[in-house]
Amino acid sequence: MSISSINYSSSVLGSQIRNINQQLTDLSTQLSTGKLSQNYAGMGTNEGFAIASRAQLSNIAAYTDTITNVNVSINLANTALQSLTKIRSTVQTGSANTAQDLNVNGQTIAQNTAAAQFGSMVGVLNTQTGNRYLFSGTAVNTQSVADAGDIINGTTTQAGFKTVMAERQAADLGANGMGRLVQTQPTPSSVQVSEDVAGSPFGLKIKSVSSTLTGATVTGPSGSPVSFSVDLNGNNPSNGDKLSIQFTLPDGTTEQIDLTASSATPTPLGSFAIDASVPVNPNNTASNLNTALNTAIKKLANTSLVAASAVTAGDNFFNTASSAIGAAKTNQAAPPAPISGATALSGTSPSDSISPGFAAGDTITVNGTTLTFVSSGATGNQLNVTDSIQTLLSKIDAITGTSKPSTVHGGAITINTDDAASLNITSSNTGALGSLGFSATPVTATQPPLRVGWSPASSATTLVNGSATTVKWYLGNDGPGPARSTAMAPVDDSITVQYGAQADEDAIRRQLQAIAVFGTFSTSPTGQYSGGQVSALSLRVTQALTQQPGQQRIEDIQTDIAMAQNTMKDATTRQTQAKAQLQTIVDQAESASPDQVASEILALQNALQASYQTTSKLAQLSLVKFL
Repeated sequence: MSISSINYSSSVLGSQIRNINQQLTDLSTQLSTGKLSQNYAGMGTNEGFAIASRAQLSNIAAYTDTITNVNVSINLANTALQSLTKIRSTVQTGSANTAQDLNVNGQTIAQNTAAAQFGSMVGVLNTQTGNRYLFSGTAVNTQSVADAGDIINGTTTQAGFKTVMAERQAADLGANGMGRLVQTQPTPSSVQVSEDVAGSPFGLKIKSVSSTLTGATVTGPSGSPVSFSVDLNGNNPSNGDKLSIQFTLPDGTTEQIDLTASSATPTPLGSFAIDASVPVNPNNTASNLNTALNTAIKKLANTSLVAASAVTAGDNFFNTASSAIGAAKTNQAAPPAPISGATALSGTSPSDSISPGFAAGDTITVNGTTLTFVSSGATGNQLNVTDSIQTLLSKIDAITGTSKPSTVHGGAITINTDDAASLNITSSNTGALGSLGFSATPVTATQPPLRVGWSPASSATTLVNGSATTVKWYLGNDGPGPARSTAMAPVDDSITVQYGAQADEDAIRRQLQAIAVFGTFSTSPTGQYSGGQVSALSLRVTQALTQQPGQQRIEDIQTDIAMAQNTMKDATTRQTQAKAQLQTIVDQAESASPDQVASEILALQNALQASYQTTSKLAQLSLVKFL
């Protein structure tokens, strides 16, 4: 009979004891850390789900950080935009005030307020979050807007808005203060008024003339330059007969002069005296009409025209990179006249038409979209050859999506676009395109600011690109594409928000422009027409600061970024729910239950105690005891 070694038995028991001790150590670690293991190998079969869940949790954490940062930028931008709306309201309230008391600098209190608010607006537009300028588009490291003082007063090498406005006023008024109109008496019984230069963008433009003057003959407006004449033909008009002349001003508004024949003494305002001498001399009445008309034109030129000139100068300076301007052209109507919105595209003589004109089969391509000319029955992207220039401009505007319609004014076409960088117009008929005033092809947007063409400004007849000599007010990104797309951030799987903004957006630029015009304009404190100038300007500024249908509003920008914020809020809600579910998966795969661990520790402690007792008895075993 053989006896097994006690040491062999002891080694098996020892191994079991060591194993139990290791389990107790592992369970103690689980109890203290709450984790099944300190390495992936000990986590079990569900660790693959936990790893995938951790990756998703990491993505959610990154999205959360992004949302936090974007919300900071959006909140700051919204605060800035809210400040802009308050500035607009303050200046608009002041401009609508009828009080026109001028200080020693030739400005009203409302204008002084506007000048201060302009500086505030510039400061708001240069808002930063960290080192990022909020209103610079993609040029986040570049100051959004030039310093207020430089914008208004210029630098040592570049002109500011004040200079541009003064030049424009001189060009619009002309040397004789008549709004670039020339008034003569060709015969003792007649009066004639003419624009000084055909196609000039400056001064008053004769739009229409009507008359109820008994026995008088009215000719025009027609010709190049445009003129009209009134001949009394040796007749005295009746008391109450009227002559009405309508003018178009540089800002596109219209004003009318009404002169009424009167036998009253003294002659009422807005009237001209009917000759009452014996015998009656109608030529004296014509002379009175000439004097009254001259007075009325000077008043219009030195009040409403000056105000309109200031507003237009604001557009020339601030509304940069937004239009393509065709040089003035005359059509082939007899007598020759500048082209207008009604001018036909056909080139058919002797109608009011460009020459040469477009023919069936010709095309005009605008930003990649082709407009085709047909003989008749045009539909969609087609034009009849007999259609007008205004119809063509409407088609172009529909393609470019401009917020400011293109115009024909003073014989010149201005194609407006909100995205100057992308404007590209070509035609299969370059001759006809040239008739529209665009000699170079493709037609692209100019890079204003626009300046009066030469010195002295009072005799200038053109506007030229002033980029090299004029302060650039907007310094941020001005590339193609919507402003909102200049700042984008992923906030969830497959969801990206857009929250960019640019200080040259239409709503912001129009407000900055109107406030600059109002706050910069000044006149003589004691001038004959000073009150009328400020009154006419106030009216225009109030209108400019009033929201118009179809125009972008600052509130629209706020709405856009609010939508981005709502998108992030929804994403955060989904991510919070997903985070809880994913954490549950991780916890179930990796966490140790304290109750279960405690129970297992107790069981192991009992097993360990039994093992120790068995080991102790075996350690005391002898051959005698064994036998």
